[in-house]
Amino acid sequence: MSEPLFQTATDEAIKAGQVTDVYFARTLEILRRRGVAKRVTAEVVLKSFPSGWGWGVLAGIDEVATLLRDLPVSVRAFPEGAIFGTMQPVLTVEGRYVDFAQYETALLGLLCQASGVATKAARCKKAAGEHPVVSFGARRMHPALAPMIERNAYLGGCDGVAVVKSAELLRLEPSGTMPHSLILMLGDTVVAAQAFDEIIDPAVRRVVLIDTFGDEKVEAVRVAEALRDRLYAVRLDTPASRRGDLVGILREVRWELDLRGFQHVQLFVSGGLDEEEILRLNPVADAYGVGTAISNAPVLNFAMDIVEVDGSPVAKRGKMSGRKEVFRCAACGQHSVVAAPAARPACCGAEMAPLLLPLIEDGRVVRAMSDVHALRRRVLADLTQVAL
Repeated sequence: MSEPLFQTATDEAIKAGQVTDVYFARTLEILRRRGVAKRVTAEVVLKSFPSGWGWGVLAGIDEVATLLRDLPVSVRAFPEGAIFGTMQPVLTVEGRYVDFAQYETALLGLLCQASGVATKAARCKKAAGEHPVVSFGARRMHPALAPMIERNAYLGGCDGVAVVKSAELLRLEPSGTMPHSLILMLGDTVVAAQAFDEIIDPAVRRVVLIDTFGDEKVEAVRVAEALRDRLYAVRLDTPASRRGDLVGILREVRWELDLRGFQHVQLFVSGGLDEEEILRLNPVADAYGVGTAISNAPVLNFAMDIVEVDGSPVAKRGKMSGRKEVFRCAACGQHSVVAAPAARPACCGAEMAPLLLPLIEDGRVVRAMSDVHALRRRVLADLTQVAL
């Protein structure tokens, strides 16, 4: 068998349970040799968020369905894109432990990273409000992960993605401006802007990078006078060594453009942004490109633990035993975790809705795969109920 071109596991290897920690393989060997085939309920729970985070956006559920389908297990899970908190089982697996133990490593990997990306994107979009946010960070991660990163950045609220393949899978037009390399190759910002305007499809907005060679306000005026009404925005990607007061630089650029009648030209900012910097720039910026903060978002440290064996509640130290139900109030977003079976609790004068819904029944996927555009709309609506 030939060696893979890149250092990634194949779909077939993941689906076969080969991406597993060795202690699961050894555990299965022991259980099978001893004839132990007990049925269990296992749940996936987040014990704590990264510092400063109070909520998460769940992502990766569709891929978990792909991972576990055709196994003799039943799975319930929160909807993809749901807002969740700590100590809430977002997914449960029921079946013989020997039938799914080897998939725990991959299952957690699918949820932990995707949810981290979606949550960081949601935090950036929450901070930006009505200002567009574009995912720029795929270049910071292994290229095989680009579609996953940008899909979950979009799910979390980003308005666009930069990578061609990611946009194709999302049925979007990729979002992008121009790199410094174009300006360096052509030798001048205005020359590069005019070449872009002459050659690139007119349907693509003219957003010109203005800090490759000269002062931002001077370059902004030069570009605006060259492209006039065709110029949609200027992008500032000013390096840290030259930034000084970025808010002050943006105010200067805005003043000089407005003074010359270019009020329509927007200010697009990129480079080292996160939700805190976005909040600081909101009074003077119109749109953001966020890269590393989203693509390298903290993973959410979900854990998967057995909470029931052959129908009896049991759990390791620090965990709460027994099957559970989680409910959410649509009016205020409040969550409630109760022991199963349980009647629906009430909140805001109405019954709360269950969040752990069937995903797989005896190996058969019973939930339609999600439409990411609908998910994004729901995430944006739910973000109105949470604070940064």
